Amino acid sequence: MKTNFVKTMTAAAVLPLLVYSCSPKTEEKVVEEAGASKFLNPPLISDLFTADPSAHVFEGKIYIYPSHDVESDVKEDDMGAHFNMVDYHVYSMEKPGGVITDHGKVLDVAEVAWAKRQMWAPDAAEKDGKYFLYFPAKDANDIFKIGVAVSDEPYGPFVANPEPMKGTFSIDPAVFKDDDGSYYMYWGGIWGGQLQQYRDGKHQPVGAGPTDGIPAPDQPSLMPQMAKLADDMMELAEAAKPVQILDSLGNPILAGDNNRRFFEAAWMHKYNGKYYLSYSTGDTHFIAYATGDNPYGPFTYQGVVLNPVQGWTNHHSIVEFEGKWYLFYHDTELANKTHLRNIKMTELVHNEDGTIQTVEPMRK
Repeated sequence: MKTNFVKTMTAAAVLPLLVYSCSPKTEEKVVEEAGASKFLNPPLISDLFTADPSAHVFEGKIYIYPSHDVESDVKEDDMGAHFNMVDYHVYSMEKPGGVITDHGKVLDVAEVAWAKRQMWAPDAAEKDGKYFLYFPAKDANDIFKIGVAVSDEPYGPFVANPEPMKGTFSIDPAVFKDDDGSYYMYWGGIWGGQLQQYRDGKHQPVGAGPTDGIPAPDQPSLMPQMAKLADDMMELAEAAKPVQILDSLGNPILAGDNNRRFFEAAWMHKYNGKYYLSYSTGDTHFIAYATGDNPYGPFTYQGVVLNPVQGWTNHHSIVEFEGKWYLFYHDTELANKTHLRNIKMTELVHNEDGTIQTVEPMRK
């Protein structure tokens, strides 16, 4: 592939054409020739494998909190054992298309007293000048819990609480700040995410297989969990409750409706007074979305945010920056291996009626 090396470039015009070097010691960018790739967008990070990007605007910059994929000897399975991540990095950029800074490792599993392994998709939030990193990990009994770590800076390093958050379970925490200053956390994931092992917030093991405990196809699907956060951001302010995702007739999406049912990767954003719950459908590989009138729901299915990417998993975040909306996601362009992914971003458009224009990640 022919490349050109440049030091600076205006971001908005070349966002789909940039591949960034994320080493703190260099600010070079590699610009691909237009049309040279089958992918809509290039990887944002190329020296580490990154996935599950949670993007936020803090202190006037875009900060990205991804998981850090690593090569592993663990055999691939439907429970995700091969996603054997052990730490987190934080990235930032002044604007879309700008130079990306890798702030280095900000939290390691060895620094989390209760965690044993598998530091999966995290998220972050800010309140009163403190920054909170929310993350799932397996404890000594190989049960996923959600922990929280704190820093005085958005780029860390973060210090983890010695115990997981009470009342949490499963994976993929996502924290949403509403206009009134309230914070809510959404989470959950089936199969390897273990959500099917819980009923009414209580652990009720039903088997070791990925579909053990999954409702019958004609029954309502398992839904993401949510709860308001306490004032200190360290615990839940209330018991977890399922978020209802409904069809256009007001009925819960069924477990057999694989193109629309929730699998993992819940995310919340607000646009023109409406609440948008987006999520991955897992084995059908869509990022779908549903809308509601309040953060508790219910939410009515509307369509697809992102069509399937290269690779099995699909995980995203949505953020507004300087009046434009952006979708962060990942695929496997760099390695073409399911467990070695790379994060990307692209502009996201809301139509006048509030629907979202579907992003096609591969060029036709």
